[in-house]
Amino acid sequence: MMKVESQDTIPEEGTVDAVDPFASAPPGYSLTKDNANYPWESPAEIADPEEALDDAIDFLESPRNQKELFKLLTAGISIEVMVEGYVMEGFQTGKFSADAGTLIKTPLALYIANLAEENNIAYRFFERDNPVEEGGMSDRDFFELLKINNPRMFEKLKEDVAFQLREGKPTGVLDEGMI
Repeated sequence: MMKVESQDTIPEEGTVDAVDPFASAPPGYSLTKDNANYPWESPAEIADPEEALDDAIDFLESPRNQKELFKLLTAGISIEVMVEGYVMEGFQTGKFSADAGTLIKTPLALYIANLAEENNIAYRFFERDNPVEEGGMSDRDFFELLKINNPRMFEKLKEDVAFQLREGKPTGVLDEGMI
């Protein structure tokens, strides 16, 4: 007969066996707590994106803040990074909602670029020098995706290129071996 070990033994503290799978909060527990713990869990001070943008512009029109802004631009900090930081801080402090922050990003960035232009301050708009080229899709990848996702367009393009080649006209569209 087999001897059965007793299950009354307590596992050693700190081991995997000692972890209680039911010792964590159940799903949805955070929804039962008071929502006033963080500023972003309460209604925002400013609900209207236009008002949030006006507030940001008022902040930037202060001579002291403009001086600091121009220092950051001259130091090479991109407008993209500054706007992201402003929006994140505004949301985290409950100044405006995430939606309002997202909606003011573009006009705020353009306003800052205009300020820099008017004051002859060199600036970088995007964090990466050329965001379009960096990490872009190669022609080969494009045509492979086109062949899979839109075979009719791919075949039409292939026929057009073949016709132009037969006519002796350079296509200027493809490198050799693309299709």
